Amino acid sequence: MRSDDTSALGPFDNFLTGIGQWLVWLLPYPLVGPYPAQPPPARSPSIVGVGIDVAAIDRFGQALEGNPGLADRLFTPAERSLPSGAPRGTASLAARFAAKEALAKALGAPGGLRWHDTEVRTGPGGRPVLHVRGTVEAAAARHGITSWHLSLTHDADVASAVVIAAC
Repeated sequence: MRSDDTSALGPFDNFLTGIGQWLVWLLPYPLVGPYPAQPPPARSPSIVGVGIDVAAIDRFGQALEGNPGLADRLFTPAERSLPSGAPRGTASLAARFAAKEALAKALGAPGGLRWHDTEVRTGPGGRPVLHVRGTVEAAAARHGITSWHLSLTHDADVASAVVIAAC
């Protein structure tokens, strides 16, 4: 571009302006209204809260072993077993515990939530899915939450979960 050229496009400015004039004749409808009616854009979900939690797998396993009935208080029967019916391992239970803690954080950590009112189920393709009821469902409704997104992982000695609450 020459230093005395004031156009942002330089020598191509006139060329592009000429093309613009031809485009007016080629378009099926004018560049200014009225346009064909279009449906309004779909409302995208809004994130209401995000929660994350980690659990030390060995420590969690020791807590389960040292406190008879703790697994029953924390998890529903469906959560304690794999889809095959076999008992779920400690790492998997620790990740599900982290999911329940992360969900409470996504809600702003209100008091009075019951452990069994949050259930981590196995969804299509083995993906973990949150199901809520009772106290958790009521707290979610107060915030307008209509959907949950969950990610679980465990490696070495750490299990973690991330929960996104959306409306």
